Amino acid sequence: MKFKIATWNINSVRLREVLVCEFLRQHSPDVLCLQETKSLADLVPTKQFRSLGYEHIAIRGQKGYNGVMVLSLHAFAEESCVDFLRNRSARHLSVSLGNGISIENCYVPAGGAVPDREANPKFGEKLDFLAAMKLLFSDPPRQQTVLVGDLNVAPLEDDVWSHRQLLKVVSHTPVEVEALADIMAAGDWVDITRKHIPDGKLYSWWSYRARDWRASDRGRRLDHIWATRDMAASSLSARILRSVRGWERPSDHAPVMATFDL
Repeated sequence: MKFKIATWNINSVRLREVLVCEFLRQHSPDVLCLQETKSLADLVPTKQFRSLGYEHIAIRGQKGYNGVMVLSLHAFAEESCVDFLRNRSARHLSVSLGNGISIENCYVPAGGAVPDREANPKFGEKLDFLAAMKLLFSDPPRQQTVLVGDLNVAPLEDDVWSHRQLLKVVSHTPVEVEALADIMAAGDWVDITRKHIPDGKLYSWWSYRARDWRASDRGRRLDHIWATRDMAASSLSARILRSVRGWERPSDHAPVMATFDL
């Protein structure tokens, strides 16, 4: 059985409901994980998603910002969430499907503009969030699990438009890259996107500030799909759907999708 999972920072699910529906119609993932939904759970539009077959919906909402959501063709056996920073921010949602697959949907804080914990508390919160992720996802070792989301770190040199120029820019600093690598190593995760696309520049986010994001192409790979070793062995493909960034009134992120043979 082919199993497709996608992740997308939608930057307001209420504003971009039409785009979500179009994505579901075109690509038919088994599961779509959204971040930055920016809505309380009871205000999230779900009728159109359900009409497309995504009857199983889990939401962790928050007014005006943050927020994570899972749309699924398959029933949930369990739902849970972790408040990594203990500040009631809606940044994590975990679901277990009836087929035995577990999905961790994460939205890591952006971290502000200055990569210094003392000068910028938001950067400290980001590092604390990543440290908490390492603890959660390394003990006990997991199986049949996929971790997805906007992790807000571009770890590899080819995950940013200029490694040299972004070394002191939040999302690609050595301390963030090391923190993300620690999470991956502690949980023995596999970066599914780079497993299938190991070489070359690869981005999932382009700033709204660019007058022509395609021409400038100053992107970063902030959105990720990881899997435990057993799941990774069954992965067939991965891709970043760059064209979606060019849809009308788009998110600044493009969806990332991976296919597994179960």
